[in-house]
Amino acid sequence: MATRPPHPAPVPQPLPLTAPWEYELDFPRDPRAPGIARITLRAVLAVHGLEQLADRAELLTSELATNAVRHAPGPATVRIGWDHPVLRVSVADAGPYVPIPAPAVPETAVALDAVRGRGMLILDLIAHRWGGFPLGVPPFPAEGKIIWFELRLDAGAPPPGSVPALVA
Repeated sequence: MATRPPHPAPVPQPLPLTAPWEYELDFPRDPRAPGIARITLRAVLAVHGLEQLADRAELLTSELATNAVRHAPGPATVRIGWDHPVLRVSVADAGPYVPIPAPAVPETAVALDAVRGRGMLILDLIAHRWGGFPLGVPPFPAEGKIIWFELRLDAGAPPPGSVPALVA
């Protein structure tokens, strides 16, 4: 016969905005995975009161998750982390190539109305910072790469007109 504890466990209180947190989502190489990553990201940001970052974070997460599904040979992981006032999202996959930041690419390399190849340009325009690094070199034992971006809560959105031209 089970016995009840003498006092019920205290109900956890929501974390304050300034408290750090992290969520992780593993997904298979499936074309539905970027949509699941977007929904998960939006839900996490909503429950933490960070809706003002959701549209930009969702677009960038979708770009990274879609690239992982299209170009990497296996599953991927999205990690969503908060360290006030910075939201950091990273996507790890088994793909071997770390993309080159857009400033290193000639301006004519990607047309703004192109269907593919705009992901790094979108990261440059919307993220406050972004980068990537290969795995499989010490201290990272697995093969692949991690691409990440950061958005700041206290910084404004990109200038008007810079994003609609890319996503219209």
